[in-house]
Amino acid sequence: MSGPPEAEFFLVRRRDLERLTTEVMQMKEFLPQILSQDVLESVQRLEVVESALEERELDCEHIAARLQATQTECLRTKEENLALLLQVSALQERSVQQVDFCTQMGSAVCTLLWGVSNKEETVKSILGMDTTAEFFSLAGQTVSNFVESLAVNQDEDSEESRFALALAGTITNVAAVSCGRDFLMSSCRELLEKWIQLLGKIGAGTCGRLRVLILMSLYNVSIHREGLVWMSRSMGLLSQLQQLLTDPDNEVRLHALRLIQSLVLEPDVLHMLWEDVQQCLPHITELSRTAKSEVQNMAVEILEELRGLMVEG
Repeated sequence: MSGPPEAEFFLVRRRDLERLTTEVMQMKEFLPQILSQDVLESVQRLEVVESALEERELDCEHIAARLQATQTECLRTKEENLALLLQVSALQERSVQQVDFCTQMGSAVCTLLWGVSNKEETVKSILGMDTTAEFFSLAGQTVSNFVESLAVNQDEDSEESRFALALAGTITNVAAVSCGRDFLMSSCRELLEKWIQLLGKIGAGTCGRLRVLILMSLYNVSIHREGLVWMSRSMGLLSQLQQLLTDPDNEVRLHALRLIQSLVLEPDVLHMLWEDVQQCLPHITELSRTAKSEVQNMAVEILEELRGLMVEG
C-alpha cells in the first residue's frame, strides 16, 4: 500500500524572495500607468453592460411569463368566442324558424279571415272587437314592409306575399260594408294614407293582385261621402292613378279607372280635382281608343260622364 503523498518543498534563497516581492510591488505601482484610460473605461463599460444584460435577462423572463399567460388567456377567449358563435348561430336558426312559422301562421289565419270577412255579419263582429284598430294599423305596416322588401329579394310568390294579400283582401272586404267604411274613416285614416303611398311605391308591372286589392279598398271607401271628400283632398292620389293608367297589368288599369270614375262623379269634387283630372285625360282618351274589353269600355264611360258634367256645369 502506498501512503499519502509527501509534501514537496523548494528552497528559495532570501535574496530571490526579496527580489520577487520587489517586482510584484513594482507591477502594482506601474500597472495603472501601463494600461491606457480607454482600456479602463472599456472595462468599466463592460461591467455596466454585463449588469444591464443581467437586468434584461430578468425582464425577458418576466415578459416571457406574461406572454405565456396572455397566450393562455387568448386561447381561452377564443374557445369562449367559438362557443358564443355556436350559440348565436343556433339562436339565429331558431329565430328564422320562428319567423317562418309566424309568417305561415299569419298567412293561414289571415287567409281564413279574408275568406270569412266577405259576409257583413263577420265584418260587424270584427269591428266590435277592442283590438280592431290596432290590427288594421299592424296590417298596413306589414304590407308596407313587404313592399319595401321587394326591392331586395323581388320574390312575389312567397308566404310573405300571401300574407300581404290576405291582409289587403280583408281590409277590402271591410271597406265593402257601410259600417266598415265608417270605421276606416273614423279610426284608420293612417292606413288609408299608407294605401295611397303604396300605390306609388310598388313598381310598374309588379304585385298586380296587391295593387288591385288596394285600389278596390280605396274605391269602396270612396263610396262613403266623407271618404270621397277626404280622398279628393289627398295630395298625389290622382297623380298615382295617372301612372297606373299606363301599367302593363290590365286589371290594375281597370281598377284605377274605376277609382277615378268614383272620384269625379260628384260635381263639387270634380271642381276641386279638375286640374289633376286634366292631367289624366290624355291617358284615359288613349285607353278609350286602344285598350281592350272592360278597360276600353270604362275609359269611354268616364269620358262621356265628364262631358255630361261639363255640359251641366
